[in-house]
Amino acid sequence: MQNNKLNITKEEDLIARLQAQDANAVSQLYDMYSAALYGVVLQIVKVEETAEDVLQEAFVKIWSSFHSYDPSKGRLFTWMINICRNLAIDKIRSKQHRVSQVTDDITHPSRAEFGSESFNPEHIGLKEITERLNPDQKQIIDLMYFGGMTQSEIAEEFSIPLGTVKTRARSAIKTLGKLFKGRE
Repeated sequence: MQNNKLNITKEEDLIARLQAQDANAVSQLYDMYSAALYGVVLQIVKVEETAEDVLQEAFVKIWSSFHSYDPSKGRLFTWMINICRNLAIDKIRSKQHRVSQVTDDITHPSRAEFGSESFNPEHIGLKEITERLNPDQKQIIDLMYFGGMTQSEIAEEFSIPLGTVKTRARSAIKTLGKLFKGRE
């Protein structure tokens, strides 16, 4: 119990120093939390170099916006995780990141497959089934489900009305449903 009180006092002291813009406090903050925050970012972006960049950007943002941290609304670590998580999500949604991922997958095909322990559409033959869609539907499904783009991003990227993107996606999903039922 006393150790827990000591940690709370130590964190309160650190917060006070950060609010006073003590540059040495940022080093201590980094030493205390960088490994855990890096793990959170890496889970989202999946690429070590990108995770390192996002973490660095996060600490700059934490330092520059520390005045907005309110201890009464939550713990310091939670506040920092939210900043890291949001920056990581912004990074993977950015057009630049998506283009670099496609380029990496083309130049280093083994990277696209390495370490993929999460959902793999090949396990259920999803890629094979999407080949049976018409080209417009296939493009939308590929971009949404395999490229991680939103319908709005697709509409903007390809200068297609959002309603058209939605209609193609809905039609493709209906077709895929029928194709899956036919496989059972």
